[in-house]
Amino acid sequence: MAFTSSPSYGSLNAAFWRTIFVVHCISTLVFTTISTPPEDPVKCVSGNTNCTVTNSYGAFPDRSTCRAANVAYPTTEAELISVVAAATKAGRKMRVTTRYSHSITKLACTDGTDGLLISTKFLNHTVRTDATAMTLTVESGVTLRQLIAEAAKVGLALPYAPYWWGLTVGGMMGTGAHGSSLWGKGSAVHDYVTEIRIVSPGSVNDGFAKVRVLRETTTPNEFNAAKVSLGVLGVISQVTLKLQPMFKRSLRYVMRNDSDFGDQAVTFGMKHEFADFIWLPSQGKVVYRMDDRVAVNTSGNGLLDFMPFRSQLSAALAIIRSSEETQERFRDANGKCVGATIISSTLFATSYGLTNNGIIFTGYPVVGSQNRMMSSGSCLDSLQDGLITACAWDSRIKGEFFHQTTLSVPLTQVKSFISDIKSLVKIEQKSLCGLELHYGILMRYVTSSPAYLGKETEALDFDITYYRAKDPLTPRLYEDFIEEIEQIALFKYNALPHWGKNRNLAFDGVIRKYNNAPAFLKVKDSYDPKGLFSSEWTDQILGIKGNASIVKDGCALEGLCICSKDAHCAPAKGYLCRPGKVYKEARVCTRVDGIISVI
Repeated sequence: MAFTSSPSYGSLNAAFWRTIFVVHCISTLVFTTISTPPEDPVKCVSGNTNCTVTNSYGAFPDRSTCRAANVAYPTTEAELISVVAAATKAGRKMRVTTRYSHSITKLACTDGTDGLLISTKFLNHTVRTDATAMTLTVESGVTLRQLIAEAAKVGLALPYAPYWWGLTVGGMMGTGAHGSSLWGKGSAVHDYVTEIRIVSPGSVNDGFAKVRVLRETTTPNEFNAAKVSLGVLGVISQVTLKLQPMFKRSLRYVMRNDSDFGDQAVTFGMKHEFADFIWLPSQGKVVYRMDDRVAVNTSGNGLLDFMPFRSQLSAALAIIRSSEETQERFRDANGKCVGATIISSTLFATSYGLTNNGIIFTGYPVVGSQNRMMSSGSCLDSLQDGLITACAWDSRIKGEFFHQTTLSVPLTQVKSFISDIKSLVKIEQKSLCGLELHYGILMRYVTSSPAYLGKETEALDFDITYYRAKDPLTPRLYEDFIEEIEQIALFKYNALPHWGKNRNLAFDGVIRKYNNAPAFLKVKDSYDPKGLFSSEWTDQILGIKGNASIVKDGCALEGLCICSKDAHCAPAKGYLCRPGKVYKEARVCTRVDGIISVI
């Protein structure tokens, strides 16, 4: 049975969401600097032995538990070499894990229970700064926040980077993390790397560990393999980045209707260096980020402290999550749409956390130095407060729990892809309100990269975040619409999935989309012939052995598979495997009215 809202219910719903979100925003402002930081993703039963590793969200796409016999925390390259050598000599499987473990996919997992986790948590030092050459060398466990701050100390700036500063340098290179730009070398951090020191398994003559120094000028093949490595070549020890003189940015957000968005999306990135979009398709609106480089002596001391990345009051997060669970249970699409409208309008009205002086927002444009405008994540910079506040997705509280589908669609296909999504919205306008509850579709520009597993062409990256049930067998409201969008991007437009995000189905056969995959695998075989740094997951996504999809009853509900029969959905709850509405080749879990009584 579908529930609809009467005017009185709708008014109550709107009042509820306004009240909750106002309280939420106030708490976000008040608790900006007091919050419980995330816990270590590695937990061990005794000391550093009998361990498990998870991601910052507390669950991998297949909800499996990843185990290892022990974890090592090297503090220097010499200690790292010793750790790798001992494990290589013993023939042990190894994987690298980072301080916050932000990859949704199972890149941190090793096979079985006897493996070794190598954490870069304490490989977090600056090695050297060369202001004249404009280079900065850091250990791989240095966070993006540290990198930005260290560069700023000597008047330098990283030109492009992800918006969340809790990523490590090694993690960004492992997954190909990026910001948004079509300018220069593009927005991927790895394309500003000039040297990589990497520790890999070695022979007896090497002492069972080998340190290689890779540069584009001397070892181009190995260098381009290591720039986006998925952690299968060894442990990156140090990275040298080419920086730029500090500059300022002038930023304004403008909200428009999306009637001409298909055309704008293709051309807007060449008009503004740091352009991006937040698309609200059910509302028919787009927020344009007009963001340009200006001279360093331009007046302004602006700061971006993105609201969703600030400390959040745990009690407010629990109420919001409970409300979304209730909306899912009663199929309350109207409630989701009311909430989405209030959230998006409030975020826009508060300039998404921009301030002109670090305290208040007084109007556009906001001008500030690159180190203050490019990335944020203040919920990490906090003291222990007993989880009264936390990052919104902290798995220790009842907070955000979501899927994230992040796909790079070739720029030549973007207009058609946007048109397909609009066609789905025309069929049911409320179908994508759930995306807008999670701030809308973030769209960032990327360019082709010489990295063998980097982007193949100029593209627009669609970052779609949406509700995930605690019960993996619980279907979602309008999940067929999101599944169809996912499959349209992957199969109709040959989109590339982000290596550190997405659900399993996005990775089946993905390696065939990379022209330089054979060259990457050749380097991999040379560096680690026994596959000690490989895992079942990396073998699957690299096309070496097996498939990423897991086929079983209910598998399509969480993106573990694409449904091919009703049992892959939730037939007992009325969800059957059906063709797509716009892309007929898609196979999605669709709610069929009346089917529950039949079953």
